[in-house]
Amino acid sequence: MGLLFSWSLFLTLLLSASVADSVHGGNKTDRLALLSFKAQITGDHFGTLNSWNESIHFCQWVGVTCSRRHPTRVTVLNLAHRKLVGPVSPHIGNLSFLKKLLLSNNSFSHEIPPQLGRLKRLQLLAMDNNSFTGEIPTNISGCSNLIDLYLDGNNISGKIPVELGSLSKLQTLSIYNNHLGGGIPSAFGNLSSLIHFVVPANRIGGSIPSALGKLKNLKYLNLAVNILVGTIPSSILNVSSLTAFNVLNNRLEGMLPLELGNTLPNLRLFGVGGNSFNGSIPISISNATKLSYIGFGFNKFTGKVPYLGKLNNLRWLDLAENYLGSGEADDLSFLNSLTNATKMTNLGLSRNNFGGLLPRRIGNLSTELHYLRIHTNKIVGSIPTGIGNLVNLQCLGLADDHLTGQIPSDIGKLQNLVILGLSNNKFYGDIP
Repeated sequence: MGLLFSWSLFLTLLLSASVADSVHGGNKTDRLALLSFKAQITGDHFGTLNSWNESIHFCQWVGVTCSRRHPTRVTVLNLAHRKLVGPVSPHIGNLSFLKKLLLSNNSFSHEIPPQLGRLKRLQLLAMDNNSFTGEIPTNISGCSNLIDLYLDGNNISGKIPVELGSLSKLQTLSIYNNHLGGGIPSAFGNLSSLIHFVVPANRIGGSIPSALGKLKNLKYLNLAVNILVGTIPSSILNVSSLTAFNVLNNRLEGMLPLELGNTLPNLRLFGVGGNSFNGSIPISISNATKLSYIGFGFNKFTGKVPYLGKLNNLRWLDLAENYLGSGEADDLSFLNSLTNATKMTNLGLSRNNFGGLLPRRIGNLSTELHYLRIHTNKIVGSIPTGIGNLVNLQCLGLADDHLTGQIPSDIGKLQNLVILGLSNNKFYGDIP
């Protein structure tokens, strides 16, 4: 009887200790990992981590969320926008139930701990807009459930790890505005779930892998402001799901395919400016009727600008600094087709070979137009009086053309005008 009583007492004490540990301390591994994280913080402007003490359960600490099924295991650590300073403790890799880690918009520094690769359940990793240095850890490829990865706006260098190509669930890879070099791994063609691939403002070189054309879910491809060379693989310009394609300011060349507007019917943004593309602008571009932004500027395009009348959603059209037009009378006839684009705010046609007259219907362009630049061409004749209908113009550039006649008094209606360029023409008479 005494032995049975002692055994019952032992079980009761053991259970009581377990409950007490659950209430006051919880899972020691997660609590210690969080305390190790706090110990590395050298600046806490908002006092966010003041609550991280023994007076309350760690699942009630600011920024910490625990699992309902496993109430002492941390599933979310959200410390974004907290003005925290310091390195991230490698013990973060001990939060084995973590699904979301949000550290965006702080001042975290040093290298990204490779121990993050131990977080097999991690789905969201957001470390953007900090001061991380070093390379992207190859171990992140161990986060096999990762869906969204944000490392933008840091000081990360080195190459994009080829190992990231094994993250079959990855939908967003955003690492713009860093110091990354090397090339784009061909293995990224295996990222079958990828929707957003965003790597502008780095030093990424080499050619664009044709393997990216296998990404049938890809919607947003932004490779701008790098040092990519070669041509655009035709396989990529056949990914019909694309809504945005941006390779502005690289070192690319070649001609655009004639069927561009047919193979990319969902395009909203198409930016190829600041490269060395040549040939003509595809006539089919008008079939991509959802287009809002077209950037062809600073290339070597030639020929006539095609009919654009189907692009009713167009807001921005940049054709500046090319060899478009042939100095002939109907070079600017395409402007008549742009009167349907009632939301347009920017039209850049400067530094080309456009000749002929300014169409009288130029005054029927969008009243939302802020910038109209047609300077440094071979345009003749007078400025149509309807120009005064563009009441929201802030910049009107008509300098260095061959315009004649009097400056129309209609320009006086442009009360929002900040820049007016009319120099180096052949105007006569009084200034209105």
